[in-house]
Amino acid sequence: MRGPTKTTELFLIMRNQYLNAEHPFAQYVRILGKGKSSSRSLSLDEARDAMAMIVAGEVEPVQLGAFLMLLRVKEESPEELAGFVMAAKIAIEKRRDEALKNAGLPAIAVDLDWSSYAGKRKHYPWFLLAVKLLCQHGVRIFMHGASGHTSNRLYTEAVLPSLDLAACQSWAEASAAIANNNFAYLPVRELEPMLDDMIQLRSLLGLRSPVHTLTRLLNPTQAPAVMQAIFHPAYRESHQRAALLLGYANSCVIKGEGGEIERNPDGTCLAKRVVSGEPVDEDWPMIFDQRHSPEELLSDDVMLRVWHGEQAHEYGEMAIIGTVALTLRTLALSDTPENAMIMATSLWQQRHDTPAKALIARL
Repeated sequence: MRGPTKTTELFLIMRNQYLNAEHPFAQYVRILGKGKSSSRSLSLDEARDAMAMIVAGEVEPVQLGAFLMLLRVKEESPEELAGFVMAAKIAIEKRRDEALKNAGLPAIAVDLDWSSYAGKRKHYPWFLLAVKLLCQHGVRIFMHGASGHTSNRLYTEAVLPSLDLAACQSWAEASAAIANNNFAYLPVRELEPMLDDMIQLRSLLGLRSPVHTLTRLLNPTQAPAVMQAIFHPAYRESHQRAALLLGYANSCVIKGEGGEIERNPDGTCLAKRVVSGEPVDEDWPMIFDQRHSPEELLSDDVMLRVWHGEQAHEYGEMAIIGTVALTLRTLALSDTPENAMIMATSLWQQRHDTPAKALIARL
C-alpha cells in the first residue's frame, strides 16, 4: 500500500493548522476574562468591532454566552456601550434604508427617540399616556423596544393598540404612522434580529445582558433628542457619557419606574442630561411625600378611563405630568423644571381641547 503523498501530507498539515487556529472573536472574550489582574474593559474600537462580528453572525454561541456574561459581571463601560451601539447602528441603518428604498419612501424624520425595553410590573405604563399627549401636540416620537423576555411584566407592544398608538411591524408601517399620528413603535426584532435574539437569551442565561442596556441608546432614526431610562441608578452616568461619545446633542437618562421612561412621583429624580453636547445634571424633587401601593392588577381599561377623564388616579396622573415635564426639558421647550411642570400640567388638563396647539414649530 502506498503511503500518503506529499500533497496529502500538506493538506493534513493545513487542516490541522486551521482546526487549531484561534477564532477571531476569542481575543475579545480573553480581554474580558483573563483574570483579576489581567482582564480589562474593551476600548471603544474593540467594542465596535466585537459587536460588528456579533450582528454579522460571525460568533459561535458559546463565545457569545461567555462574552455577554463576562460583561454582565464586570458591568459595561461608557466606551464599550458607545462602541456596541456604533456597530449596531450601522447594521440597523442598512436594513432601514434598504426597506424604505424598496417601499419608495423617504427617510423618517422625528423629534424624539424613546426606548421601551423593561416592561411594567408594579404600576401601569403611564408613560404611554405621556407619549400620547405629546404626539397630540405635534411631537413626533419613534419608540423601539422588546417584549416577552421577562415573566410577569406588561410590555409596551401589548398595550399600544388599546391606546390607539401604532405598534408597527415594518419600516414602511412606521413611516406611515409617523406621518399620520406622530408616533410609531417598532420592535427591536425588526431593527436588527440579532439584538432581539440576544435579549431573548434572558430566560436561558438567567440574567439580563448588556444588550438590554445598549438598545436604549440606539436612536435608529437619528432623532435630535433621546429619552432613556435605567433601573439601576449607577447606569445613569454610563448612559450620559455614552451619549456624549455617540455625539447625541440632547439626551436625558433617569432611573425610571420599573426601568421605563417614566418619572416616579413618589421619589426624587436625578436627570442626567446632555444639553447642546454638554453634560448637565438636574435634580427634580419628589411630588408625593408618601409612597403609593403597587397595583394588584394591571388593566388597559383603567388607563383609558383616566385619559378620558372618567376616573381619577392620583399617582398615574402625576406620573404622566412628571414624564411630560422631563420630556419638555429634553426638547428644550421649557427653561426650568418648575416651568416644565406648569406647562405639562396645563397640557394634561387641556388634553381634550381641540384643536391641539403644536409644541414644535415646523418650517
